[in-house]
Amino acid sequence: MAPPAERFVTGLVLAAGGSSRLGEPKQLLPYGPGTLLDHTVETARRSGFDQVIVALGGSSSDVRRRVDLSGVDVVENSDYGEGCSSSIAAALGAVDPRSRLMVLMLGDQPGVTPAVVSALIDGCGPNTALAACLYDDGRGHPLAFGDGMFEQLRGLHGDKAVWKLMDQRSGEVVEVRVPGPIPRDVDTREDYEAVLAEAGGSG
Repeated sequence: MAPPAERFVTGLVLAAGGSSRLGEPKQLLPYGPGTLLDHTVETARRSGFDQVIVALGGSSSDVRRRVDLSGVDVVENSDYGEGCSSSIAAALGAVDPRSRLMVLMLGDQPGVTPAVVSALIDGCGPNTALAACLYDDGRGHPLAFGDGMFEQLRGLHGDKAVWKLMDQRSGEVVEVRVPGPIPRDVDTREDYEAVLAEAGGSG
């Protein structure tokens, strides 16, 4: 099922973390032919978004040098230590005014595919306020927000605030079924080794 005609969709890749648990910039870890963030940005490019925004923070200058960010809008989050909410707030200023839906993608979750993103978008109706992927083991990213939620997103604080918002408005959350477990995100060296193994050792 194709997305409704004329709906402008923004994809936001959250890639501003300081990688404190890993000890090196996870955005730049080798993955496939490039880096972990290269992979996620390419997934976003292939997901049919009308606009792609990438939020950077920690190791921003190195990331800009080593990651192909062509064709995307880059925002800098100087408050990246305050959690994902600060990146969302920083990015909202760059969202195209035509945007009716924003999809949040984690920069360190390489198991998310364009098919998953497309399924989420397709599952959002014109009046959808919040949507999440429903995997075999629970809700997970990517997440989607209608434009009526943008101001509320701007006021969030902390790393888990988006999930708290989902809990507060649970009756409004559209759950889009996606087969398989929630894709792993990379916070530790063990996580990185696991996603490489899942990808067939492509690092």
